[in-house]
Amino acid sequence: MSTTTVSAAVPFPDGAPGPHRDPYRSPYQSYVYAYPHKTAYRRLPERPALRGLWARERTDALSLYLHIPFCEVRCGFCNLFTRIGAPDGLTGAYLDALERQAGPVREALGEGARFATAAFGGGTPTFLTAAELERLCDIAEERMGADLRAVPLSVEASPSTATADRLAVLAGRGTTRLSLGVQSFVDAEARAAVRPQRRSDVEAALGRVRDAGIPVLNIDLIYGIEGQTTATWQRSLDAALAWEPEEFYLYPLYVRPLTGLGRAVAAPDAPDASGVPDPRWDAQRLALYRHGRDHLLAHGYEQVSMRMFRRTGTAAAARTGGGPADHACQTDGMVGLGCGARSYTSALHYSFDYAVGMRRIRSIIDDYVSRPAESFAHAEVGRWMDTDEARRRHLLQSLLRAEGMETAEYTDRFGAPPAEHFPAELAGFAERGWLDEGGAPGRLRLSAEGLAHSDAVGPALFSPSVRAAMAAYDPR
Repeated sequence: MSTTTVSAAVPFPDGAPGPHRDPYRSPYQSYVYAYPHKTAYRRLPERPALRGLWARERTDALSLYLHIPFCEVRCGFCNLFTRIGAPDGLTGAYLDALERQAGPVREALGEGARFATAAFGGGTPTFLTAAELERLCDIAEERMGADLRAVPLSVEASPSTATADRLAVLAGRGTTRLSLGVQSFVDAEARAAVRPQRRSDVEAALGRVRDAGIPVLNIDLIYGIEGQTTATWQRSLDAALAWEPEEFYLYPLYVRPLTGLGRAVAAPDAPDASGVPDPRWDAQRLALYRHGRDHLLAHGYEQVSMRMFRRTGTAAAARTGGGPADHACQTDGMVGLGCGARSYTSALHYSFDYAVGMRRIRSIIDDYVSRPAESFAHAEVGRWMDTDEARRRHLLQSLLRAEGMETAEYTDRFGAPPAEHFPAELAGFAERGWLDEGGAPGRLRLSAEGLAHSDAVGPALFSPSVRAAMAAYDPR
């Protein structure tokens, strides 16, 4: 990495702000794709039974998430729970464990449980062979009771694994949205992000996705890559636009501990590390974000969140494909299967152990595939949610969407308007021009500049206890 990005690595997991860090110093504090983040989870000594956790929950419109922790390569920016490759037999053993887990999980949900959405993520679900993808769908349908052809089903894929036979399986089993991780159409930028791919291969994969007839195509792109300019960023945007995707996700690059790029820059815990990205890199990312946003808006897309854009006129089809999309990891009533999946009840968010380093990830996967069915009947790692955390989560997942939220909806649920619960935070946003003060009466939403600073807005709403837990997490 260049000297511009050397200070980008931060001393907190996933870029999370520490207990005393100024939440407004950088626009890129942390991507809040789930709150609280897994680095705030801890071992649950009481190991609560899933049956008890779900007994008082609404289960008539659940979200099902199946996690596949395998990738053909690991990109330099990636801190997801995934391993590179799989020894012979490991993917089959993993699906065996997934099926064993499904038994006690489905039993805990009760007979009346129904699923309204489903998603396969990772890792790279399409790392599995076509036959293994058929089995994955069977587990979702036959073991968990999700009707994949009747509910929105979103699947993540990479260009190299989006093969015709795999896509045919997904299309045949009811996939309504496929998200392709492209990141850049410029080969040199892909290499700089430690993502070995060629544009010709990406274009071929996109052709196969369109040929498969999956209704919604999402293309992921990243800005802030070393060597990227406005011209090369637009080249990627235009190359993607040529495929007329129904959705776009535009991600700012983060450099996180224990990732390939993180190892290439100054150690995140070095004594002189400020914990704040270089201002020049912040300025570059903001400029590229604004250019990308304006370019998509000018080409017939509407902004759903800082990251997500949806083609105007296809909103209904896109909702069918991805549900609430930008907050899929936030959905209440989330049921996760797999060793990297989260599950959410109103009282507890839980998962298995979390890691970023390859050695620890391999160990967790090995433990998962060796577990007997009865071990899946309890929650082992998680975080209990009190009223304050529920308020913060609701405000976060609503405010970070372009449409914002009706304050009356919040008041009905929590007994007071958000300004009474978060006066300092909302005043700070307003002072910086991040709130749409002249918007529709009774609606709280971010201004265009507030959306641009979503990765500072979100972390500013973290509770002190979550901040402390994330800062105390030992990256591994």
